[in-house]
Amino acid sequence: MRNITLEKFIRFIIGFTALGVVGLILYNYSTLVAYVILAIIVSYILDPFVNRLQRMGMNRTLGIALTLSAVILLLVYISTNVFPLFIGEMIELTEDLTVENIENIAAAIEARLTADYSFIPAGFLENNVTQVATELFDLGKLSTVLSDVVGLFTNIFSAVLVIPFAAFFFLKDGSKIRRDVLRLVPNKYFETTLTLIDKIEKRLGLYFRSVLAQSFLVALISWTTLSIAGLENSLSVGISVGIANTIPYFGPIIGYILSIIVSIIETGDFSLVLVCIVAIFITQLIDNLVLQPFLFSRSADMHPVAILFIILIGAETAGILGMLIAIPLATVVKITINQISWSFNNYRVFHIENSGGSINSG
Repeated sequence: MRNITLEKFIRFIIGFTALGVVGLILYNYSTLVAYVILAIIVSYILDPFVNRLQRMGMNRTLGIALTLSAVILLLVYISTNVFPLFIGEMIELTEDLTVENIENIAAAIEARLTADYSFIPAGFLENNVTQVATELFDLGKLSTVLSDVVGLFTNIFSAVLVIPFAAFFFLKDGSKIRRDVLRLVPNKYFETTLTLIDKIEKRLGLYFRSVLAQSFLVALISWTTLSIAGLENSLSVGISVGIANTIPYFGPIIGYILSIIVSIIETGDFSLVLVCIVAIFITQLIDNLVLQPFLFSRSADMHPVAILFIILIGAETAGILGMLIAIPLATVVKITINQISWSFNNYRVFHIENSGGSINSG
């Protein structure tokens, strides 16, 4: 057993205090921490483009500025051209979402189901949907909803200011930040830590770029197929399907449900339900056979069953946010365990010898 010295005790107190401070910051400034995480994700996504400009002979700072400017211009174009159309369609759908219309749709669906399946009790859907719709359209909660909307736009405005600024410095000084972190690591763990950070950064960067590309392409394909199917609000549904598709397994289900609901709201009957289901099916077929093998061939390195349970754990822990971040967190944990295990077997840096209680530095 190792002797407890004053130096070790002081190091323990300093480390424990540092962890407490970090935990306090994470708890009290969770929004700012989220901005920092988003800025890191943005830097992972854009880093290959900046590196390519640098290899072409461009100054790195100028390359970062040009890359971020291109992204900002793209977002401005989307917000001024695509976003208004999306909002317009959502407003149209909202106008149709009266309690009376929802009750009529629920009654129509229930009549169709009870006619085909006699074991379904009468009123099971209409009564429950009416209760939920009444709660949703409760005018007494309008002030709370408006307050949440104002808060959301305030956060978006803050994010637009903070995230690009932070991403610029992560892209510019990322190597310096990495060196400063590695200076805190003892020499015997240096190589393991360096390899671990490098693998995590490469895998996460590849994963986030793949998810972004997949979401965009799925939204585009959904918009196209639903437009061909005759859905008037195909743009808003297509964008929603693309965003939902970032959640493995559950995203496609959300896409089917959303397209069915919107088609019934538009027509008031089931005339578009089948063609919308076919449209989403074609989208998922292209995604599963073309997009996922091409985009995730190197970034996905987990068994499908493991991914399913990881997402369920994320959903149980933190809802939709947990489902979105479950795979990146699991990726970090897996890479960390694999790298430490490999170092344990090859470098023996974590082995403790019995004689004298000393740690073998390898």
